[in-house]
Amino acid sequence: MAWRARSRQEVVPLINTKNDKNSRVWHGGVDEVHDVVVVGAGAAGLNAALLLGRARRKVVVIDAGEPRNAPAAHMHGFLSRDGLPPATLLDLGRAEIARYGIPVLRGRVEQIDHGYYVRMAGGVVLKARRVLIATGLRDELPDIPGVRERWGRDLLHCPYCHAYEVRDQPLAVLGTHPGAVHQALLLRQWSDDVVFLPHTLDLTAQDREQLEARGLHLIEGEIKHLIVDDDRLRGIELADGRVVPRTAAFLFPRFVPHDELLTRLGCDKDDVGWVVTDRTGRTSVTGVWAAGNVIDPRAQVVAAAGMGSTAAFAINTDLLGEDVDRAVEQHRHAAVAVR
Repeated sequence: MAWRARSRQEVVPLINTKNDKNSRVWHGGVDEVHDVVVVGAGAAGLNAALLLGRARRKVVVIDAGEPRNAPAAHMHGFLSRDGLPPATLLDLGRAEIARYGIPVLRGRVEQIDHGYYVRMAGGVVLKARRVLIATGLRDELPDIPGVRERWGRDLLHCPYCHAYEVRDQPLAVLGTHPGAVHQALLLRQWSDDVVFLPHTLDLTAQDREQLEARGLHLIEGEIKHLIVDDDRLRGIELADGRVVPRTAAFLFPRFVPHDELLTRLGCDKDDVGWVVTDRTGRTSVTGVWAAGNVIDPRAQVVAAAGMGSTAAFAINTDLLGEDVDRAVEQHRHAAVAVR
């Protein structure tokens, strides 16, 4: 077991399962059962674990260690945590659930078998009564030089998350996704100097009218690369050599959910390929819940945390029903035995 000190008062256990390659079931035999295994240790997974731990449930969290918002220096729009670095939020969350005896296992889940056997890379297996999948999504970026390097720094996605910090600056919106048009229309709320670069995007007549009506300047031509100097974005160069000076840019990525586990379990999906749940995060597969960006690409950090909380309440209620049924059955057997 490895330990990371986060402050003078708090020490957070981080269990590396790579050291347990020969074990079949982590921390015990095949009879050990966890009430809930939470796969994913972002805001949704950690907040669910927190609520379940406070409900005195036996919980394990599995963390692959690849948070989507890792490139961002700060997160915003989270009451009482506005401007906090994303990594700090996760550190705080792990420390909070540790106070309730909930371990975080570092590793990746490869599959979940019938009976809620959660199999991790390296051979570790955990038996659960319920499973919550909170594995998030990844941002698929266009193959334009400089995009990946500047992502989350001065090449941004969410106006609500980052536009205030670049307000009144010369901004650009890269037309690499149909959602870029709405993004550009929205960004005019933060700056009077916004240019739209359609790149290879085919704009409709309505798109052009709306963009022009909002005061956005359209600059046609394919994007060649981002211009960076002294580790700061300076502009965008087009294929014909023209340079558009900008200090920040926005791009609408393609959202790809990390839903492989849910797919293998056979969870129902909607017409565009996203896993379907009810309002609590319950999937079509009995005993399996999902929360956060793995089912909703629009969920900000605070919303994902709320989804985790909602799922935790529902999971605990579901477990309670099972606990009561078992208690009633045992009570009836005991009553018969004393007759």
